Parts: sequence; structure tokens; C-alpha cells
Amino acid sequence: MQRRKFIQQGGLAGASLLASTASGFGRENGDHHADKPFNMNYAFHDGMFANHAGKDFVDQIKFAHDKGFRSIEDNGMMSRSKEEQERIGKTLSSLGMQMGVFVVTSDSWHWKTSLATGKQEWKDRMIRDCKEAVEVAKRCNAKWMTVVPGNYDRSQSLEYQTAHVIDALRRGADILAPHGLVMVLEPLSDNPDLFLRYSDQTFMICKAVNSPACKILFDIYHMQRNEGDIINNINRSWDEIGYFQIGDNPGRNEPTTGEINYRNIFRHLYNKGYKGILGMEHGVAGKGKEGELALIRAYRESDSFL
Repeated sequence: MQRRKFIQQGGLAGASLLASTASGFGRENGDHHADKPFNMNYAFHDGMFANHAGKDFVDQIKFAHDKGFRSIEDNGMMSRSKEEQERIGKTLSSLGMQMGVFVVTSDSWHWKTSLATGKQEWKDRMIRDCKEAVEVAKRCNAKWMTVVPGNYDRSQSLEYQTAHVIDALRRGADILAPHGLVMVLEPLSDNPDLFLRYSDQTFMICKAVNSPACKILFDIYHMQRNEGDIINNINRSWDEIGYFQIGDNPGRNEPTTGEINYRNIFRHLYNKGYKGILGMEHGVAGKGKEGELALIRAYRESDSFL
């Protein structure tokens, strides 16, 4: 708490962070000034800058671009209309920004006991959603999509469940690979019923699927809660990691609000040559516009590792 108060009151709060407003961000008056891009490629979510830019996601994208962000994520992209998917994709293209992950499902089956069962109905849903995801990805210029295998089927051994998950993921990868798309498997910490929980477990499954279309989504927040030893576990599973997500612990808010030393982690990823996206899948610790500015300052602080 004291650290956050210091950051908010310190010299990091430069005038450039306060210059943009929701009404065009200075563009119409000819005094537009954009902050430099970050060293790493951070992707924000819809709503994260709504106090400055309003509820329209496209306006938030423009605001975030002015603040140095170069990517977005949108877990619910598959639930948006085709027109909105295309509108977002065109905005990203015009700004030279990237689309990060969206979740490969529109009906929440990933949060049920599903792929671990080996039942055909869940394989069929996986195939259906992967085929739809190909079309969604075309509209919004996406490459990565999150897949969660669902909950444990405790009537079967872990080995049988793992084999079922691998079989289902191979079918999905066969659909995505020809299009250059990648499903990223996310081990989670939300509850003990979730089948996929650890980086080594996910590494093994990706090796077994054996496809460029199946990689790890290493969510640092979840992995801190489940296993810790973040940098070493990143190194161990490096060959199969396709994407990262961010969130401090406890609280699941922006860097500098919890116990994780994100500056060291970002430096480590940079030095390893990681050029991909780091999704900001977390909340905003503060309230209103000041909370959003504090979030930006926190990223500037954590990104200042060079």
C-alpha cells in the first residue's frame, strides 16, 4: 500500500499521462501527444480504460495506443457480433496493434467436466468451437486462443483423463494448424476441480499433442498461486510456451500491487528474446481515472528494466 502511494505521488506521474481525455484524446485540437511504446507488448482488456475513454472498446483501444500499449485481449470475442469483431480488427490494423487471446467457447463448457471424460459430445463441441474460432480469428486478426480442458472426471484415473484431453486437443490442433492459429492451454488456480493446474503438466500435454497449434498460456498469477518458482518454471517449460498473462498476487490486479517482482520477470523474458504478447488479465486496484493512471504508471515502472 505504501509503495502504491509513493508511486502515485512520485515523479512517474508525468504530464504525458494526464494529457489525454475521453473526448478525442487531444486529436481534434492539434495537440495530440502519444507516449512511447513499452519495451514489452502488454495487452489490455475491454473496460480497463473506460473511465478515460468511455464504454466503446474501440475508443479504449485508441486511448491505450496513445499510452504506449500495442495489443488487446478479449476473452469474450466469440460472443461479439460479426460486425463488432470486424470493427475491432480494422481498428487494430489501422493502429498497428495486435489481437491477443480470446477464449475458444461461447457457452462456458470449459468450466464443466468435459474433455477429461473422453465423451464424444465434448470432442464434438471442441471441434465445433475450433472451426468457429477460425472464422472469428479472420475478422479480428487473431492468432492465439485460450483453451481450458474443464474439470476433473474423478471416476477415472489421472492417466486416462490425460489421454482423453490429449486426444481432444489433437483434433482441435488439426483444425487450427492449417490456418497458422495456436490454441494456448491455460493451467488455472480458480478452484481445485480444474483439471489443468501446473506448468509441467501442461508442458507434458503439449509435447504429447505435438503440434505448433498447441502451446502453453503461462499465466503468472495462476502459476504463482499453484506452484511459485516462476522464473525457473518459465525456463523449464520455455519450448512450449506460446503466450503469457499477468496479474499480481494477492488481489489479481496490476503489477506492483502484490508480491510478484514483475520488473525482474519482464527483464528475464526480454533477455530470453520473448517478442510475444503479455495479456493484462487482471483488475484495476484503484478507482476511476486516477486508478487507470496508477495502472499505467505501474506498467511504466515494471517495464523500466533496461
